[in-house]
Amino acid sequence: MKIENGKYTSEKVSNQSDQLFSFVLPVNGSTKNGFFTHLFLRLKSNVVQIKQQIFSLRALSKSQLVLMSTFMLLLTAAVLMYYLQPNFEAFHDSRLATDIGKLFFGITLVLLGYKFLFFLYSVYLYVKYRSIASVSDEELPTCTVIVPAYNEGALVWHTLKSLADSDYPKEKIQLLAIDDGSKDDTWQWILKAKEMLGDRLSIYQQPENKGKRHALYRGFHLGTGSIFVTVDSDSIVKADTLRNLVSPFVTSANCGAVAGNVKVLNNQKAIIPKMLNVSFVFSFEFVRSVESMFGSVLCTPGALAAYKREAVFNCLPEWINQTFMGKPSDIGEDRAMTNMILKQGYEVLFQRNAHVLTNVPETYKGLYKMFIRWGRSNVRENLSMVNYVFKNFRSGSKFGTRLLFLDQSFKLIMTYPALIFMLYFILSQPVLFVTATLFSILILSSIQVFFYAKRYTITESFWAYSYSLLYAFGLFWITPYAIITASKSGWLTRELTP
Repeated sequence: MKIENGKYTSEKVSNQSDQLFSFVLPVNGSTKNGFFTHLFLRLKSNVVQIKQQIFSLRALSKSQLVLMSTFMLLLTAAVLMYYLQPNFEAFHDSRLATDIGKLFFGITLVLLGYKFLFFLYSVYLYVKYRSIASVSDEELPTCTVIVPAYNEGALVWHTLKSLADSDYPKEKIQLLAIDDGSKDDTWQWILKAKEMLGDRLSIYQQPENKGKRHALYRGFHLGTGSIFVTVDSDSIVKADTLRNLVSPFVTSANCGAVAGNVKVLNNQKAIIPKMLNVSFVFSFEFVRSVESMFGSVLCTPGALAAYKREAVFNCLPEWINQTFMGKPSDIGEDRAMTNMILKQGYEVLFQRNAHVLTNVPETYKGLYKMFIRWGRSNVRENLSMVNYVFKNFRSGSKFGTRLLFLDQSFKLIMTYPALIFMLYFILSQPVLFVTATLFSILILSSIQVFFYAKRYTITESFWAYSYSLLYAFGLFWITPYAIITASKSGWLTRELTP
């Protein structure tokens, strides 16, 4: 057997079969064992076809196989939804037969109605959203860019180089790199960057690893700019990113912070980054655009954010000494800073035209650790928002901030009731549960697919389906776990990979 033009040919197999049956004597002009010969040839042909299919599957990438499997699951669920309608109706009727079932169904209807109306309102705000155009060089304020680094290796060099290549006026930018007691060769790469950039870069080394919050704290005190920009040491900015990020401070006197537009840098290396790339686009370009219309972006990302100097120093002592349940807070420094700036009455905006590419986890373990950290921070800061969100914390409209807070709170409050119902559904009707979950993913994830396809490419947009599958069946436990472990500290993903 050989391969010609990527396909199997059966020349050798044919010769072998001819030799094998050459001893069969003809009887009355036909082969006595003709039936068995025909059967063997049919089997031989089927074997060749199977081998061709195996060869074709091997030629497919893991990414293609994941997407194909995703579509097969979701399409199967759509078919099952049709055929299992009587079963779903019977299950629904059995729930309504009890008072608890009626109560749960009523609450579900109210929440679904709220979410639907909130989504429609969000679409309206998204359509109205516009990025603020870059102001002139003369109008741009002085800014200090702080890059805290821990165990990033060569990535920090690329980050600093991309910042140095920005088209921001050189005389108005101060670039600081702070090594937070790295255990690898990060400091050597920072020294190489210093060697390349000279006086344009100032470098510092923490005597020991104290955490990102403390590295930023040192940078805030060293900075001389009227605007602070923080950039993660595994992120790459575009040439116009800094000027686009900082421009809202010029056009809006009440702007206290600005969130950048984060995309995935390593989305060509592994499947999880491909999924997160689509998720990030929706999370930033849709969700934060809506939040920005309220002047209340809830979290300025560590990958790229800008803060007014005055707003930072107003809350810096509280921020660096922040505790939760008596323990120092060593996570969620970006969400905490955003929260404290909102509390002062400032607006927090989003700039869709300020792009940054950042590395994300490529393994399931790295992914869930990152999400646990984010989940714990979300719980802590939502509890913190209770202290001011319903007070007169801002001179202008407070409706948007309160609406966003309620939306976040409903998700947390309904976590355990939803988990209990899910367990009940699984134990009582496992087939219906899987079918309903997959069909819901097909419907709801299509929103993200359409959004990404419209803004970028159709082929990559399909990863929204795969990501939803991963989250529904592999990461659903994150929020309930983060709630009950919200007091735990630890970065979880800062150590060197073994």
